[in-house]
Amino acid sequence: MRLILVEDEADLGAAIKQVLSHEAYVVDWFLDGTQAWQYLETGWTEYTLAIFDWMLPGVSGVELCRWLRDRQLTLPVLMLTAKDRMEEKIIGLDSGADDYLVKPFDMAELLARLRALQRRASYVGAMLTPQQQPRRLQVGSLTLNYSTHELTRQYSNGEKQVFSLTVKEFQLLEYFMRHPNQILSRDQIINQLWEIGAEPVSNVVAAQIRLLRRKLGEEDTESLIETIYGVGYRLNIQAADFC
Repeated sequence: MRLILVEDEADLGAAIKQVLSHEAYVVDWFLDGTQAWQYLETGWTEYTLAIFDWMLPGVSGVELCRWLRDRQLTLPVLMLTAKDRMEEKIIGLDSGADDYLVKPFDMAELLARLRALQRRASYVGAMLTPQQQPRRLQVGSLTLNYSTHELTRQYSNGEKQVFSLTVKEFQLLEYFMRHPNQILSRDQIINQLWEIGAEPVSNVVAAQIRLLRRKLGEEDTESLIETIYGVGYRLNIQAADFC
């Protein structure tokens, strides 16, 4: 899950980013509203959620929300602000924000509100009830648990195996599971899983996939995560289901 954070308070922004990164979000943090606006306009990055501070240098969080909604973009937005008057909350929500959190706040509440926004977006997109939107992602025989950062793999003989994943392994496998049987290029993977400004070494994707295969006991095979030479990588759900 990739998230855009626009917060000009350096200490608060750093704290939020640290907490979210620990929860396996990839976070692009901007200190300036205008800079965030310019980056969003490129359409280069696919975001799952957005956190906008109300008062920002340049473009405000309210203006960022209006810009998104004017372009029919449904990116869920959580607004952060010191403004707690009802009239101001109404302005923020009417601008297109999906939720509102008044400073100071507890990080646990921030995470809970983000999870609620994700469930709401999943409900709208898939027309499922909230009870059908657990903190898990299941594709074929693979199930990711967002609370524990574990992967459960069901084998054709009825056995199950649980793997504990690092943050980057979790992010990588989640990205593949959200694009099953689709070839993902190295550039796509880097753009989605490494933050803006990060300059990973050229073989970082191959190295991470090699570590993930080893974790899943597939060090000498590509049955689950295939290399499509000269193009990229693909999660082979058929192979996963029949192991």
